Amino acid sequence: MCGFGDQWIKDNRPEADAEAPTSASKNGLIVFVKNPELGKVKTRLAATIGDEAALKAYHRMLRHTREIVRQIPAHRFLFYSAFIDAEDDWSPADFDKGLQVPGDLGKKISEAFQKAFAAGMERVLIVGSDCLDLRIHHLQAAFAALQHHDFVVGPAEDGGYYLLGMRKFTTTLFRDKAWSTDQVLPATLADIAGLGSTVELLETLSDVDYEADWRRSLARLKKEKSST
Repeated sequence: MCGFGDQWIKDNRPEADAEAPTSASKNGLIVFVKNPELGKVKTRLAATIGDEAALKAYHRMLRHTREIVRQIPAHRFLFYSAFIDAEDDWSPADFDKGLQVPGDLGKKISEAFQKAFAAGMERVLIVGSDCLDLRIHHLQAAFAALQHHDFVVGPAEDGGYYLLGMRKFTTTLFRDKAWSTDQVLPATLADIAGLGSTVELLETLSDVDYEADWRRSLARLKKEKSST
């Protein structure tokens, strides 16, 4: 873990809260996806395994993400990167489909949160679609954390985050960030501290960016399935 490091996180982690039931009708779950097009997804992964294999891998990540988030009681918002696909496997019965706005990642995330809160949500999470380590219990724990904390963050091993949640819309966390660098997590936590807000930190997980990430995540999935 870069930036503040695992020890900082451990030392500043609030005591674990007992999971409390939440009103699912007021829970919003945002999912960001890229339209799965050859040569346009997981380019760092494609650099070593090729475009076709990377596209196949991303389809698997999408399937994994979809299977996880569909099991969470929440209003689910799906935001595509390039165009809204009305005929894909993300059913309109399960997902409120939209398009990411132009701009940097901070602008895209900020606008998505704003739309979710404008729709009447009281607790909102966002996740991407490239974390094969994401499980149902991570999302359950995140919504439970927002019963008692202003923010919840799921740190990623690369210094970013795989999950972010809040119970009141704020744009501060999305300004002046070096997106896709190891400075995102520490800068985000510093913003939260500067607001005088509380935050719960979840388990650190790995996003899939490179071939090594992909192979490690697949190995963990295989091990998990073999033990059940």
